[in-house]
Amino acid sequence: MAFKVIDLFSGIGGFSLGLESTGHFETVAFCEIEEFPRKVLKKHWPNIPIYRNIKDVKAKRLISDGIECDVVTGGFPCVDISTSGRQKGIEGSQSGLWKEMYRVISQLRPEYVIVENVSALLSGGNGRWFGRVLGDLARLRYDATWYSISAAQLGALHKRKRVFILSYPGSTRRKIRLSKERHREKGNTKKPNDSSSRFGGWEKQNYWATEPNVGRLVDGIPNRVDRLKCLGNAVVPQIARLLGETIIQHENVHNRFD
Repeated sequence: MAFKVIDLFSGIGGFSLGLESTGHFETVAFCEIEEFPRKVLKKHWPNIPIYRNIKDVKAKRLISDGIECDVVTGGFPCVDISTSGRQKGIEGSQSGLWKEMYRVISQLRPEYVIVENVSALLSGGNGRWFGRVLGDLARLRYDATWYSISAAQLGALHKRKRVFILSYPGSTRRKIRLSKERHREKGNTKKPNDSSSRFGGWEKQNYWATEPNVGRLVDGIPNRVDRLKCLGNAVVPQIARLLGETIIQHENVHNRFD
């Protein structure tokens, strides 16, 4: 059994890469407005449709295009939430696109929803921003579990702490627990030891490199800035995989997988 995934605010596909690596998820549609990430998605998922604007992702259009889904994922824009920005909040012009993700969820009513954003979402606006997301999900009768996970806990040499909300219909689910004990977050000055050098088949020492080792030169110099920006905006695939495994474990408990 494979869950069909609609990946909103897709970026370069971190959510899809991590979820699909479990073998139980299949991306059926992306939505990404920026041109360079769209090229990356097209390269790695050549047969998967990419909608440009989330405002155009509507149930009627998806049905017309033959697309059904079980899971909706999305890291809605953090520009107005991040402490490095002006913190206009979840009503800001960019972070306010949460309301469009909420609309998609309300129309499609998927089995699971995974929301990602910067950790400032938890406390921003004296808790009002996070409360808005949870309140919107509750209005759809979805329960939610959330986790604050950093890339360092999965082996990266930087923190990159993010909040992940795993949501599901409250009437048919019991509380979901993270499927694996996470690595404790440590300082990023030490090289990971061999005993923890893998997660889900990824080699940490090689996987986390942002550029190829070609003697101080960069492969594809014209796109270097685009690549680094996309990596900076991307969801860490290892964390997406961890959340996917959490869903799989939960489904197995309830005998929903064949």
